[in-house]
Amino acid sequence: MDGLKAAFEDAFPGITLNLTIDLSKYHDGNIDKQLAQKNVYVDSVILQTLHDFPRWKKQGALLNYAPAGFERVFPDLKDRDATYYGYVGLGWQLVWNTEKLPGNLIQDFTDFLRPELKDKVVLTNPNDDDAILFAFDLIIKQYGEKWFEDLLKQNPRWVRGSATPAAIIADPESPYAASFTTTLGLGQAPSPFNITFPRQGRHVTWAQTAAILKDAPHQEGAKLFHNFLLSRDFQAANGFWSVRSDVPVSAGQRNLISLPRSNPVEFRDWMADRASVERLRFLFEDRIGTAQGLTPLGDDL
Repeated sequence: MDGLKAAFEDAFPGITLNLTIDLSKYHDGNIDKQLAQKNVYVDSVILQTLHDFPRWKKQGALLNYAPAGFERVFPDLKDRDATYYGYVGLGWQLVWNTEKLPGNLIQDFTDFLRPELKDKVVLTNPNDDDAILFAFDLIIKQYGEKWFEDLLKQNPRWVRGSATPAAIIADPESPYAASFTTTLGLGQAPSPFNITFPRQGRHVTWAQTAAILKDAPHQEGAKLFHNFLLSRDFQAANGFWSVRSDVPVSAGQRNLISLPRSNPVEFRDWMADRASVERLRFLFEDRIGTAQGLTPLGDDL
């Protein structure tokens, strides 16, 4: 999020953007506490926990405000009353270190079962992140339980945080070389990485969603920030998918809602069934244990 802060402050000199970074599953509880105590001190929320926004809308906690460009946001990625809307499209990629795996080409989830990747796969714990959990749900529904059993035989390293696998893979002192639970963006992968999306497997994408709290203490500043988020300049330069229909995609890419094996709306709908999500979370916890270690925002990786 440092890049977002820098881009906003460059666009509006003299205005400081204060960002509080944490996991969405912790942020939403904090917002609920502020609402319950009628002590809202946050202006804007940007979260992966997409199921929270309809609930907050129903509570009357969100501001109805359509930034410039709102009409260009894909209809399935926004609330029709403009209380919340996606601002960037994200998704997991197949990522590997070409120096550790020379000559290897990873094209799908089944490639992570190859003998040469044993003891070299690092994955975010699925019972610690709903978007990772959804990835495993999709893969197992497509390839069966045996795929997961065979994955466990590869002795993957389980970590917290979706950025952690990329950091570990990049470390030349680490034996771990590949992951499917991280992302590096849609541009050219920096050395020593290679990235792709699955050739056959269904994969996770979603629209990271933003809203302004109705009782925001700096409401006008929040409006300026959200106009910036949906601006054509930011949408074209954020390194991931635009949520706007009028922002052209890079050569060889498709827009977020026309990907052949992914649908960002599916993640939103899946997140809404909290009972099913929790059951699945505990199934994985039973197999691989609870997530271990510090929050990924506080570790040294």
